[in-house]
Amino acid sequence: MTTPFVKMHGCGNDFVILDERAHPVGITPSRAAATADRHTGVGCDQLIVLQPADTADVFMRIYNPDGSQAGACGNATRCVADVLMRQTGRNAVSVQTISGILPAVLLDNGQIQVDMGPPRLNWQDVPLSRSMDTLHLDLPGDPAASSMGNPHATFFVADVRAEPIAERGPALEHDPLFPDRANIGFAQIIDPQTIRLRLWERGAGLTLACGSGACATLVNAHRRGLTGRRAKVIVDGGTLDIEWREDGHVLMAGPVTTVFHGQLP
Repeated sequence: MTTPFVKMHGCGNDFVILDERAHPVGITPSRAAATADRHTGVGCDQLIVLQPADTADVFMRIYNPDGSQAGACGNATRCVADVLMRQTGRNAVSVQTISGILPAVLLDNGQIQVDMGPPRLNWQDVPLSRSMDTLHLDLPGDPAASSMGNPHATFFVADVRAEPIAERGPALEHDPLFPDRANIGFAQIIDPQTIRLRLWERGAGLTLACGSGACATLVNAHRRGLTGRRAKVIVDGGTLDIEWREDGHVLMAGPVTTVFHGQLP
């Protein structure tokens, strides 16, 4: 018995996508971790499992390489939206996650745009372990925090390439201030419309891109008065177009790529 899968990526943030809408595949945290392993499995930043949804076109379950689940993933949402659009011939679909429903549309330039919803800015909603101003966390480096379905902390730095992210990321991810752990972003403001971002993802490590992290970074940068409400966010794997609309919703647009199809035992 084998199960078909598709390997896709958005700006280098790569995913193995399995479809459980017709019948269950039997994914467990340990099986997800084994599939995500880059040496002995297929290899990916997240394993995505498509399941039936009552109020959206599909439910997207997201497994990190350590077997834990993520609440939202912007790049994965764009990839899943591309799969659904090709299957249905439609230019607009909706993807449900444990953090809410994310509408997606196909743009004229071929990219896919996802409405990531409004950011959560209160300390309880990030969440943090104690009350404080999320614009200035009580941590060395003065980061800001917000949630885009996942908790994010953004450090604004002069030169992102000079930051020892592989050293700082794990400790910050597991800092007691973050009861659910956190994604740790290091952002360099190039100009009010351009941000250079590298991000340590909880449960995944340093990735080439993080869609929810790019959204949280733009939100935190605008709250600090460093950018406008729209900016290009340059990640290691490409560029994402992020806009925090006046109605509070954050839009993310970017490319998707199908790498290959395969069969998983």
